[in-house]
Amino acid sequence: MVSPVTVVKSEGPKLVPFFKATCVYFVLWLPSSSPSWVSALIKCLPIFCLWLFLLAHGLGFLLAHPSATRIFVGLVFSAVGDAFLIWQDQGYFVHGVLMFAVTHMLYASAFGMRPLALRTGLVMAVLAGLYYALLYPGLSGAFTYLVGVYVAIITFMGWRAVAGLQLVGAAWRWTELAAGSGAVLFMVSDMTIGINKFCFPVPYSRALIMSTYYAAQMLIALSAVESREPVEDYRLSKAN
Repeated sequence: MVSPVTVVKSEGPKLVPFFKATCVYFVLWLPSSSPSWVSALIKCLPIFCLWLFLLAHGLGFLLAHPSATRIFVGLVFSAVGDAFLIWQDQGYFVHGVLMFAVTHMLYASAFGMRPLALRTGLVMAVLAGLYYALLYPGLSGAFTYLVGVYVAIITFMGWRAVAGLQLVGAAWRWTELAAGSGAVLFMVSDMTIGINKFCFPVPYSRALIMSTYYAAQMLIALSAVESREPVEDYRLSKAN
């Protein structure tokens, strides 16, 4: 198992552009009421930096690790979703939701189905049901079904990420911790969006949404570095 200190020393410098881009976003804090291509670029810039973070490990690394490739493609869809959500009040909210739904499916595929952790999945399904019940009175039309499907997808992604966290009686890698923490933060970010949009205004919602979102994406990208499934193991698992 690679120690967290080693990870910080080896991967930290590659994440410096991401941290700088994130600071730029929060320092400029462009008003969401005035969407523009500039605000879209500033919002997407930290995700672009995570593309570069993964590419810095070499194209061969991505090609040799299917799970890392899926996380990279998920980051691409995330950036498109971020751009759509800049214009959500102009009718592009659904487009952004669809892009992030694809992102979560890619992440879930990257995290894999082993271990299964059915009890963890059951607990998360119950919590997701309670969350959807909270949103339901504020939903109407297509959102009634769209939000339900999205909640199911992100919950599935979160389950597959958290399932890898076997902290008692099992060997685990820091990548599982990064993936699980990132997935939980992603769920917190999206839950805040849902509550703020369909239930009631959440104080400092934008700061909460974006801080947990950027942290989530960074952790998920970091989890791809020590990929859990090299291409040889991937082919063997498919064969079995």
